[in-house]
Amino acid sequence: MNQKGPILIVDDEPFILLSLSYLLKHEGYTVETASNGQEGLARLRKTHAPLVFLDVMMPLINGYEVCARIKQDRALAGTYVIMLSARGQTADREQGLSAGADEYMTKPFSPREVAERVRTLLANN
Repeated sequence: MNQKGPILIVDDEPFILLSLSYLLKHEGYTVETASNGQEGLARLRKTHAPLVFLDVMMPLINGYEVCARIKQDRALAGTYVIMLSARGQTADREQGLSAGADEYMTKPFSPREVAERVRTLLANN
């Protein structure tokens, strides 16, 4: 199987990092992970991953702020961002999309839905 990616996952929950990593690797992607927003920005600047999964509620820098920084950085602005959150209210989704997210998914998520959204976004790449 050809390796695709990398995809960066930024989440402070080890279970989410492991489950998303497993799913994406099964789909043939290489995966990078970070456990907070600051580390995520540093990894993204190093890897230039075309797609990032961002948890909303993280220590140091929350996902909304990380997303806004990605979209304001000329070198990273083309990166696709999928926000992940346990909060699925309309206002939460709107805040994520206003920060520049391309997609907003609620936890728990469907593996099939994750795979489809990744394929759809990266097909535009």
